[in-house]
Amino acid sequence: MELTKRNKPLILSPLKLSQPMGATLATLGIEGAIPLLHGSQGCTAFAKVFFVRHFREPIPLQTTALDQVAAVMSPDDNALEGLATVAAKANPRLISLISTGLTETEGTDLERIVRTFRLRFPEYRHIAIVPVSAPDFIGSLENGFAAAVEAMIRTLAGKRRAKERRNQINLLVGAHLTPGDVEYLKTLVEAFDLQPIVIPDLSDSLDGHLIAAPFSPVTVGGTPIEAFSRLSESLATIVVGRSLWAAADLLAERTAIPDYRFDHLLGIEATDSLIALLSDLSGRPVPPAIERQRARLEDAMVDTHFMLGFTRWAIATEPDLLHAYAALAAAMGAEVPVAVASTSSPLLKEIPAGEVIVGDLDDLEAVARRHGVDLLLSNSHALATAERLGVPLHRIGLPQHDRLGGAQRAAIGYLGTRQLLFDLANLILEHHRHDVPPYRSRFRPSEEAHATHATCCPAP
Repeated sequence: MELTKRNKPLILSPLKLSQPMGATLATLGIEGAIPLLHGSQGCTAFAKVFFVRHFREPIPLQTTALDQVAAVMSPDDNALEGLATVAAKANPRLISLISTGLTETEGTDLERIVRTFRLRFPEYRHIAIVPVSAPDFIGSLENGFAAAVEAMIRTLAGKRRAKERRNQINLLVGAHLTPGDVEYLKTLVEAFDLQPIVIPDLSDSLDGHLIAAPFSPVTVGGTPIEAFSRLSESLATIVVGRSLWAAADLLAERTAIPDYRFDHLLGIEATDSLIALLSDLSGRPVPPAIERQRARLEDAMVDTHFMLGFTRWAIATEPDLLHAYAALAAAMGAEVPVAVASTSSPLLKEIPAGEVIVGDLDDLEAVARRHGVDLLLSNSHALATAERLGVPLHRIGLPQHDRLGGAQRAAIGYLGTRQLLFDLANLILEHHRHDVPPYRSRFRPSEEAHATHATCCPAP
């Protein structure tokens, strides 16, 4: 495997999403929360439109609305005023104060802003405020998501170590899991009579359900604030995504409970490890329904192997999701000649691919054209790339704005992987090309001869 980091002076076809967007996404998984981006209005407006088009749901998001004067003279005043306004009008349970490239360049101290706000506005002491440093000139959505989760644990989890354990499991889930993925993961945990505490729980806030109220200025559903105080009472913590390992380290230090870490839950091998762990933690056998799901996945792997085996995939997405799909390709006998990550990660060295590039979709197109691929896996922005390469596109990651249901699709576990294999195999079948032209005998009459014979010699 060859790892390359491109240093082009110009991004031609962007792949990377910003850290503030990742921190915003994590906040949307907390009940009664609202993200407050400390930066210009344009940054917040873009993120809001982006998430609305992807999830097709109303997205609560506010900004401190810095202009060029405030950015130089007094950005802290805008942040304090923004916190007070949001607290008074929306009455949230939690506010994530998220920095942007503008305020990080200026040198804003978010923790100092929060301390000053507590002194000036004691009437809002019941509202939790989580400062999240998320400069968008480094990292990507995955890093911002992880930074927000770590900040939540640092601010809300405390350092209390419980003497008694409850029949519950902490789930730290990465940005690469959809609300549908999280929902299915919760059902697996509950199948062993364990109660999951998910941080953050997008399956309860961005799962696409209607509410009775005509409007809500904060998130509806998600992880309750009170759940953070119960993290130390769990039997264990399950971490999904290498990007969350720093957050897992912090939680383990504060709660002194064991954690078990998975890079992903795609495919039969990773899911087997998860099911075995849940059985050990609960002391219960694997339910027959889950055993049946595994058998169905085995059958699907046999059925789709004839279409997916020896095919060549090009993948472009965030590092955690990239690793998951590259591992699935290897398990199915497919090749990944080129994989493009949005940002650097230690995980990239472990990806089973011919060439791994930290770059954009333009880099992917150039290498994929040179090697030749049968399938492209990326977000909706890669549609034009797939059309130029003449291969089908399977949409993964964010955004998926030109298809319905992509934000809710579950791809993990036995059930999710089974459906994913069917989807990929169907794409290959629909775009199958005959490399060898069919043989035509020189003695076979031409179409013109058939037409002349039918005209001159009509049937009696």
